[in-house]
Amino acid sequence: MILFRYILKAHIGPFIFALSVVIFLFLFQFIYKSLDQLLGKGISTWIIIQLITLNLAWMLTLAVPMAVLVATIMAFGSFASNNEITAMKAGGISLKKLMIPVILISGILCYLMIRFNNDVLPEANHQARVLFSDITRSKPTLILEAGKFSEDISGARILVNKTFPENNNLEGVYIYDYSNPSYKNLFVAEKGNIGFSSDLKNIVMDLSDGEIHQYNIQDPVNKYRRIKFEKHRIILPAEDFGFRQNQEGSMMRGDREMTSDQMKYITDSLKVNLLTSDENYIKNLKIVLSEVLKVNFRDTVFKMDSAGKMNYEYESLFNTYRKVMTLNQSKQSHIIFKSQVKKQIDAYSVEIYKKFSIPFACIIFALIGAPLGYKVKKGGFGVAAGLSLLFFLIYWASLIGGEKLADRGLVSPFIGMWIANILLGLFGLYLMFKSS
Repeated sequence: MILFRYILKAHIGPFIFALSVVIFLFLFQFIYKSLDQLLGKGISTWIIIQLITLNLAWMLTLAVPMAVLVATIMAFGSFASNNEITAMKAGGISLKKLMIPVILISGILCYLMIRFNNDVLPEANHQARVLFSDITRSKPTLILEAGKFSEDISGARILVNKTFPENNNLEGVYIYDYSNPSYKNLFVAEKGNIGFSSDLKNIVMDLSDGEIHQYNIQDPVNKYRRIKFEKHRIILPAEDFGFRQNQEGSMMRGDREMTSDQMKYITDSLKVNLLTSDENYIKNLKIVLSEVLKVNFRDTVFKMDSAGKMNYEYESLFNTYRKVMTLNQSKQSHIIFKSQVKKQIDAYSVEIYKKFSIPFACIIFALIGAPLGYKVKKGGFGVAAGLSLLFFLIYWASLIGGEKLADRGLVSPFIGMWIANILLGLFGLYLMFKSS
């Protein structure tokens, strides 16, 4: 018991230090990417602090497994460099026994992170999106960056020379509208103002003193128009900014803003829709086939030849043919519907498995870190951080690759999200048995 406490105590300092460093790096990256959009835009410091705090949740999710790996490599590297492991082995204590307390604590961390990912992270992600949406709604100029093309709005590219966040005014506005497949429009205006419609479904841009350059895609030379205006309003869709609301009036949640139970409920509902769609399709197929089998084609052809005019049999044959063609169209629609629903189910399933697979990496990294630290026999932070970064990049690349394959339906969501843990877990077992 004393030995177990000693081993765990050797991990506490490196774990806290590594966790702080990793979170700091994630935080620095987030600030570097986002702060230039927030500072100097008339947004209070308190709002910026809130936004950063809410984003700490996903940083913690990724930082804890990596900190476990760093701490384990540092602790066991220190044991090895001080010949403590050699002395323990001489006393009959194997490396496997030394790893038991580390695996147990990693298991506890895994459980806590699963609860965190399922209960805290979705709400933090949702509140962060709501807060950023509120900021964007009050400061629409945030979606534009002076001197750079903005492609955040579907169907349009926007360039502005200067923005004024205090009143949402713009100077030097260029809007390339390619939402219409037949015509392309280029709007050029000296001044403008940007805002959202009352229902938040559209972006409204009021332009002043400008021109519209319009040309036809098929014949851009002969069908070109230039229109000058003093005032002109452009309405663009705001669907890319997450302002959709549910029936209660609150903002709809994405898959990363839901608990596993909420996503499981949705996937179950989608599976029921698939079954219902299959049943309806089979039912319609049986009806049409039964009508086709009832038609006497030989008698119909004979009567048509002898009578030389449309009769009941001809109408019956025509109606049957029409139903067969309708059924064929229904088949194509059914296939497309099933494909789309299957993609939705896979996407939700990926997020469900991710809530468990990433925390489980705590155990996998402990399994790798102990024998790896013993092998390198160095307990310095630099060596531990370098090795941890290498394995974490391998793990992350496998996780992202598995997610993309699962989203495309090439592998099951379970395999896509757990393949990284399986491969690195096998490698960790190999290192452990080889070191023992």
